[in-house]
Amino acid sequence: MPELLADHTTLHLGGPAGTWVEATTLEELTEAANDRDALILGGGSNLVVADEGVPGTVVHVATRGIAPDTEDTGPMCGGVLVTVAAGESLDDLVAYAVEHGWTGLEALSGIPGSVGATPIQNVGAYGAEVSQTIAQVRVWDRVLRGFRTFAMADCQFGYRHSRFKADPGRHVIVEVVFQLEPGTLSAPIRYAELAGTLGVEPGGRAPIAEVREAVLALRGAKGMVIDRADHDTWSAGSFFTNPFVDPADVPPGAGGHPQPDGRVKINAAWLIEHAGYERGYGAAPTTPWGGRVSLSTKHVLALTNRGSGTTRELIALAREIRDGVEREFGIELVPEPVLLGADL
Repeated sequence: MPELLADHTTLHLGGPAGTWVEATTLEELTEAANDRDALILGGGSNLVVADEGVPGTVVHVATRGIAPDTEDTGPMCGGVLVTVAAGESLDDLVAYAVEHGWTGLEALSGIPGSVGATPIQNVGAYGAEVSQTIAQVRVWDRVLRGFRTFAMADCQFGYRHSRFKADPGRHVIVEVVFQLEPGTLSAPIRYAELAGTLGVEPGGRAPIAEVREAVLALRGAKGMVIDRADHDTWSAGSFFTNPFVDPADVPPGAGGHPQPDGRVKINAAWLIEHAGYERGYGAAPTTPWGGRVSLSTKHVLALTNRGSGTTRELIALAREIRDGVEREFGIELVPEPVLLGADL
């Protein structure tokens, strides 16, 4: 029986793989990655795969290992360097760091997916991004056929961007080295909603275990913590990135966050809601997709599979949302997940 990618994506969508390779060691991963046409698959949390599947080889990164440079979790001047295999779960790493009293990752609690995938999108939430704690990224270069190590400054991190995203398919991330600080208090809380939940001012700190619990609660309320029984979590997370526009193009009432380059970052969820799309939009059986896909009933940024949807239907819903926002505001939303054979 062919391996269905629907069984390996958080959307539970996607057809069969032509050939399935489970890479549990570094040697297996690099050997399989030498096939430049092979798809490298981590946790499947940021991927939309066509119903027809992938005709070629899919390499599932299943390597494991979390290796701190010291067993001492007490105060250290330079913090602790933690080398993590690409196949490790990001949330497992966050839990491990909190348990050991290492700060910097706690605001990333509950984000699905593998550690190796996080530098590609510079994954972030609640005011934190992985680039803030990454020291190095080790890759297998499929062009040079050898290992390379990029320091954080060479990764070209930006909002949901990196050099690995800019040159897709070339670099297979095999390890990520994080630099974390020992302590009981979190990194500064930059996100107002999280600060309010914790009862601190923006920029303040809170115990890292409390931050993790608060983030998990906030994400859970938005259907952003994986729960197979809850179809609101059958998603790829936030489907659209927050757009950057000139100040003159900011819709009245949209607010936004001024950027160093003079542009303003607008909340994509605000644009979707004010273009007329409410939570649960698409769930009615009278819609073209018969309620099989819809916006999450908890958060308009997540497009969800209600259990029997298809990728074709999900893309049709995404296209309607994107086009509706552009008609209303003249702003084009850009999808955040990788679309594989499923063009928007």
